[in-house]
Amino acid sequence: MKTIVTLPAQVALSLLIACLLVLAPAAAWAQSAVATGGTREVLSVGWQAGYCAARPKSKGCAGFSSSGDAAQRFSLVGRFQPRKSYCGIEAGLAQKAKKGAWTDLPEVSLASATKDRLMAAMPAARSGFDRRLWLKSGSCVAASAEAYYGRSLDLLDQLNASPVLTVLTRKAGGTVTLAEVRAAVDTAFGAGAGERVRLTCRKAGNRTVVTGLTIGIAAGEGTLTTLIAGAKPTTSRCTEGWTGMPTVDRAALQ
Repeated sequence: MKTIVTLPAQVALSLLIACLLVLAPAAAWAQSAVATGGTREVLSVGWQAGYCAARPKSKGCAGFSSSGDAAQRFSLVGRFQPRKSYCGIEAGLAQKAKKGAWTDLPEVSLASATKDRLMAAMPAARSGFDRRLWLKSGSCVAASAEAYYGRSLDLLDQLNASPVLTVLTRKAGGTVTLAEVRAAVDTAFGAGAGERVRLTCRKAGNRTVVTGLTIGIAAGEGTLTTLIAGAKPTTSRCTEGWTGMPTVDRAALQ
């Protein structure tokens, strides 16, 4: 009787251990996938030459010149969590940000060095866009405007120092494709990174104009390479577009 009872127990125990050994790697992979998460934030950058060609009367395009710094680099549009906005912002202030003049909103509290960087990187800050952006998007991403803008500007600098910028500058006055941009992103930030990128485009007359990029990133600290790797692939509705002329050709936009 003793042998009859003990043998099945040993077999059962062996089977249990075998199952655990088989399932452990899968469980660890699943846990890792949850830990890394998917796309938690989106970094949105502008291509000022295209944007100002499509919207020459925009306040952010006042004084735009093909010889200026803004024409030679990406600008900061924002960093946000999809489907989240005005986190912890009082309802009245949120409503004012949605419908009122941006310059009537409270100024963001920034160190002087950060403020200087932001004014250079965000042309629309001259019209108070930085105030609205902090209330709408920054409040859901960071504990302070300083942390939000400092981090966003660091990521923008990494993008501007990469071959991705070269693709746009070399295509000035011509057409750039999503495939070309994604290939440059792969070169700069690792194989597959380009799948996290979309072209942002705008119709202007009979043209589709590239006005910037959006890049899916994971939340948290790390380099842009690390954050892009932690995000999910995405699709882009815009697959190619005009990069904008060195000087706005109004007739071409009619």
